[in-house]
Amino acid sequence: MIAKLKGIIDSFGDDWVVIDVNGVGYLVQCSANTLGSLPGKGEAVLLATETYVREDQLKLFGFSSDLERDWFRLLLTVQGVGTKVALAILSTLKPSALMSAVAMQDKAQVAQAPGVGPKVAQRIVTELKDKFPALAPSDPSLAAVQADVEALTATPVSDAVSALVNLGYAQTQAGAAVAAALKHAGEDAPAEDLIRQALKELAR
Repeated sequence: MIAKLKGIIDSFGDDWVVIDVNGVGYLVQCSANTLGSLPGKGEAVLLATETYVREDQLKLFGFSSDLERDWFRLLLTVQGVGTKVALAILSTLKPSALMSAVAMQDKAQVAQAPGVGPKVAQRIVTELKDKFPALAPSDPSLAAVQADVEALTATPVSDAVSALVNLGYAQTQAGAAVAAALKHAGEDAPAEDLIRQALKELAR
C-alpha cells in the first residue's frame, strides 16, 4: 500500500501526473482540483495517495490533502460510484462544498459532476449524511459547515429538528432540512411551518 509520494513532477496529463521518485516514475491519477494545485514540471511535490488494486488493474490516485483522499474513500462506499465518478465529483466540488451539499441534502449540486445522474447523486447525499461528520475536524472550513448545521438549537428551530428526529430522520438530516426550510419560511417562522417545509425538502 502506497500512502504518499514525495518526488519531482515529471509530466502532466488531463487527469494524471507522473512523479519521479528517485528515478522511478509513478503515474498518479488526480482530480482537476488537485492537478490545479500542483507546482510546475521539475518541482518537488508531496501527494497523499490511494492504491487501487483489482484482478486486472493496479492504479494510484493522488490527492492534495488527506481530507480529499478521505472523501474519495467515502464516495467509493456508495453503490454506483467507482473511481472515475469519485474523481469527477472531487474535480467539480472541493471537500468543503461536497460536505455542504451532503449536509443540506443538495443532490443537484452533486449531480453537476460529469457522469453523476440524479439517482446516484441522491444515493450519495443520503448514504453519506451520517458519515461526513467524522471528517469535519480535519478541516476548519468543514468544521464550520458542520457547526452551522448543528447550531440550529434555538426554538422554534430546535422544536422542528426534534420533531423530525422523532419521525425517524437522522439528526444531521433533520438539521439540514430545517436549515433549508428556514431559507423559504423565514427566521421568524413557527415550528409548524418549519416542519412542513422541512418535510417537503426531505421528500425531494
